[in-house]
Amino acid sequence: MRGLVIAAPRSGAGKTTVTLGLLAALAARGVAVRAAKIGPDYIDTGFHAAATGRPGMNLDSWAMPEALRDALLAEAAQGADLLLAEGAMGLFDGIPGPEGQRGSAADLCARHGLPVLLVLDVGGQAQTAAALLRGFATHDPAVRIAGVVLNRLGSPRHRRLVEEAMAPLGIPVLGGIPKDAPPGLPERHLGLVQAEEHPALAEALSRLAAMAEAHLDLDGILAAAQPVRLHPGRAVALRPPGQRIALARDAAFTFVYGHVLAGWRAAGAEVFPFSPLADEAPPADCDACWLPGGYPELHAGRLAAAARFRAGLAAFAATRPVHGECGGYMVLGQALTDAAGTTHAMTGLLGHATSFATRKLHLGYRRARLLADGALGAAGQHLRGHEFHYATEANPGTDAPFATLQDGEGRDLGPAGGRRGHVSGSFFHMIAEEAPPC
Repeated sequence: MRGLVIAAPRSGAGKTTVTLGLLAALAARGVAVRAAKIGPDYIDTGFHAAATGRPGMNLDSWAMPEALRDALLAEAAQGADLLLAEGAMGLFDGIPGPEGQRGSAADLCARHGLPVLLVLDVGGQAQTAAALLRGFATHDPAVRIAGVVLNRLGSPRHRRLVEEAMAPLGIPVLGGIPKDAPPGLPERHLGLVQAEEHPALAEALSRLAAMAEAHLDLDGILAAAQPVRLHPGRAVALRPPGQRIALARDAAFTFVYGHVLAGWRAAGAEVFPFSPLADEAPPADCDACWLPGGYPELHAGRLAAAARFRAGLAAFAATRPVHGECGGYMVLGQALTDAAGTTHAMTGLLGHATSFATRKLHLGYRRARLLADGALGAAGQHLRGHEFHYATEANPGTDAPFATLQDGEGRDLGPAGGRRGHVSGSFFHMIAEEAPPC
């Protein structure tokens, strides 16, 4: 499998547009292409999967042990000829820490020999873009810029000025996208509207593919990809919480990582989706229930009215473990106040209440230490993941905390979440178990 990282100097430069256009255009040409998102992200991988017809995946040098990343790449190589990995923020952006474990796209480039297709937003500049490219090309000898795509070009003359300035660097320009060319994708507070909710996803991907065919050098980009340097690896991200896992799955509960589900199944567990929005209870023959994150704040009224779901979940929790992440944690509480200020009763299995009317961004890597034995591991177990939410705790309740948290740099954030009986939850999204010390 050959591979290429699509990166940029910053967020908003056009990485997602270029990535989706490439994926859709190459898939239409019959290329067996697999996509990855570098860093924590539930939404982009859904678009990747829709564009390629193959599962999306995440790769993360901070939250995932090397063995897990190696295993995911080795699995991807079994069914694909090409890997396109979309970066997050800027190419070298991450957190302070040991080399190769900073959560940056550059970490993966260095370890796996992945060259970079750099997307430069050249709006408002011309020859200066060459100085920026020179800096990226020389910043880290382990990271090679194989080509550049110029985004938001104002005119053919604008492109000529930029290309002439870049020519002495010897890095090929592999595309130029006019500022009015890319079709937009609808957004909401946590990013793009999810692929499964997009009103005309196939049409949008077709337009992106046409954009790529018209403005990108697809043959040159294919030639720039290099063999992915694979390392033997075998690892499960998280041990399954049960043998038969009831998984809430609908428009309110969508944020679950594919590698987590795949790891559960590889460990012998079975996963049984059910829909709280359809007023379904967790299947009674399951032995654990997982409520993932998502958008319960957009569906709070329907969840409050879902009597069969609420009663079934309470009956389940009386004898078996139930865990909620972020949005799932909100639903496990006493109440949820939506953006309009209306308060809706939730399941009441934990004592906190949350509010989306009082908003504050919580964002970043997290290291969690479990405070009690449970379905997710033994007391003292360390997990790695992240937080990304605007909801706040209007009332923290009096439940025992689920875990203590640190940020990605090791700063203590204190206790988080709650646990009561068989029920636990927090705003923390789990990505993987922490690798034991060498």
